[in-house]
Amino acid sequence: MAPTLDELSRLLPTPSINLSARAATRDDAVRQAGALLVAAGAVDPDYVDQMLERERIVSTFVGDGIAMPHGTLTAKSDVINEGLSVLLLAKPVDWAGQPVTLVIGIAAHGRRYITLLSQLAAALLDEGRATSLREATTAERVRALLAS
Repeated sequence: MAPTLDELSRLLPTPSINLSARAATRDDAVRQAGALLVAAGAVDPDYVDQMLERERIVSTFVGDGIAMPHGTLTAKSDVINEGLSVLLLAKPVDWAGQPVTLVIGIAAHGRRYITLLSQLAAALLDEGRATSLREATTAERVRALLAS
C-alpha cells in the first residue's frame, strides 16, 4: 500500500517538489533531488554524495521513465528525518541507457527505507499514474497520485 496522503504531506513538502526541473545529466538530476532533501532538513549534505555513489554501484532506474535515487547503506547516518523529493524534468536525461523524466529522491532509516521504496515502486507500476505524474501541475496533485 502506498503512503497515505497525510504521510506524504509530511515526507514530501511542497518545496521538495520541482515540476519544471532541467538537468543536463543523471548526476545533475541526482544532485538536484538530493539538494531538495537537504533543503527540507531530511539529510546532511554528505547524503547527496552517497546518492551518486549508489548510482555508480547500481542504477536506481525503475522503469517507465522513473528513477528513485537514494543513498547507500552506509549513508543512513546522514538521514536526519525521512523525506522525499520529486523532480519532473522538462527533457529526459539518460539514466543507465534509459530516458528518465521523473526523479523521486528517497531518504529513510533502516527497514523503513525498504518499505517506502517498495510502496512507491508499487504505486508507480500503474502506467496511468506515472503518466498523470508527468502531467501534474501542482504539489497537491503529485502527493495525491503517489498516495492513491
